Amino acid sequence: MLMGRIIPMRNNFLRPGRALRLAAFAALLISSAGHAAESLTIDVHRDANCGCCKKWMQHLEANGFTVVDHVETNMSAIKQDLGVVPRLSSCHTAVINGKFVEGHVPAEQIVALSKRNDLIGIAVPGMPAGSPGMEVDGKQDAYQVIGLSKAGTDQVIAEYPAN
Repeated sequence: MLMGRIIPMRNNFLRPGRALRLAAFAALLISSAGHAAESLTIDVHRDANCGCCKKWMQHLEANGFTVVDHVETNMSAIKQDLGVVPRLSSCHTAVINGKFVEGHVPAEQIVALSKRNDLIGIAVPGMPAGSPGMEVDGKQDAYQVIGLSKAGTDQVIAEYPAN
């Protein structure tokens, strides 16, 4: 027992090298937070003849996703099996952590989906110009990212304005 005994304490906080190690650790934490998609694998189902699907997959890879490409002959069956309703349909369908991602959804919205338990999937219906994979010489149509709840109701989870 140390009662009554004075123990001298050294100020170790600013010892040489410690500040460098702390800075390196902080940089690692910041880097990890900025690349949340790096640990996410997404399965993309697409028709062999669709070029915009490949561009969207490149968008995902550029944002840290691991993309597994599945070329399909019956996309309607894939969509139906995953619960993609016709009003939300687009050209390609992806699956991440058991949830669907339909169409040209931005990577940031897919990361957000992976953290939500109230949705079975998200979609960008149609093929809006300016959405990821549909870039057209500076043109961007307004579009929404729609979430589909377990109860089957739609909700707008993000909006992207036209330019």
